[in-house]
Amino acid sequence: MARLLAPPNLPRRRLLSAMMLAPLLARQVLAAPLPDAPRVVAVEWLPAELLFALVITPIAVAAMVSYLQWVQQPVLPPEVIDVGERTSPNFELLAELQPDLILYSAGYGTRAEQLKAVAPAMGFAYTDLDMARVSIMALAQRLNREVLGTAHLAWFDRQLAQAAPTLASYRRQPLLVFSVMDERHALVVGRNHLFQQVLDQLGIDNLWQGETNFWGTAVVGIEKLIALPPGRAILLEQDDVALRQRISKTPLWQAIPFVRQQSWHRAPAIWFYGATLAALRFCRLLERLEGEWS
Repeated sequence: MARLLAPPNLPRRRLLSAMMLAPLLARQVLAAPLPDAPRVVAVEWLPAELLFALVITPIAVAAMVSYLQWVQQPVLPPEVIDVGERTSPNFELLAELQPDLILYSAGYGTRAEQLKAVAPAMGFAYTDLDMARVSIMALAQRLNREVLGTAHLAWFDRQLAQAAPTLASYRRQPLLVFSVMDERHALVVGRNHLFQQVLDQLGIDNLWQGETNFWGTAVVGIEKLIALPPGRAILLEQDDVALRQRISKTPLWQAIPFVRQQSWHRAPAIWFYGATLAALRFCRLLERLEGEWS
């Protein structure tokens, strides 16, 4: 394997990149001096989002091609390095990067002991909004950014509170949030999910009242959507145009009530298992679609 060139000293560039990803926090960042940005690697996408919430750009992230498909935002700056798959990162590359800290999702992917053999490592549990708050402040404390963590959470709460009065039309019909897995299966959002908690705070009913798994989602047959009562739906897409075109021609899809009534919209993917930034992107999506429902 060819050795990596020594990475340039980019703390200011990484700080500016992160600030562009969270512009509403920029004023808070500039109000007081921050410690130099640490060299942090995220081998899972949830902790990558937590870093961006604290105005830190990771030096490396796992599975960047899939990140562009399933997560999309925050956008990864060009200097971020891909360290392999989330379940099997490139340990030789990790060692060459010499990170100050490696972040991972507890219970998913590589064992913590393997990562800690390379550098100090910190894990985060699956995030609902309550756990998101705990995770952000735990990471903020670890990286000496408690003030910024507190400011971020206060800013997040204000955004949701300000959005609620603007979404009155959603309270007239329940809403389904889902993604298509293949021609016969969909992933739906339900109880205990991050987006469900956003819906609850905004006073919006979920069209899906069925069972969900630990992560607050359920993989169901498309025929289950046919049995749903009338309502609205948002399909979060992963840029698979061919799959969408195939599904749209199937009798199952055409029999779904919200499809027949044309009361659904497509939207770019938002990471189902993110934290506050994913929750806020979901809220912003609802705002953007507010005036587009028939």
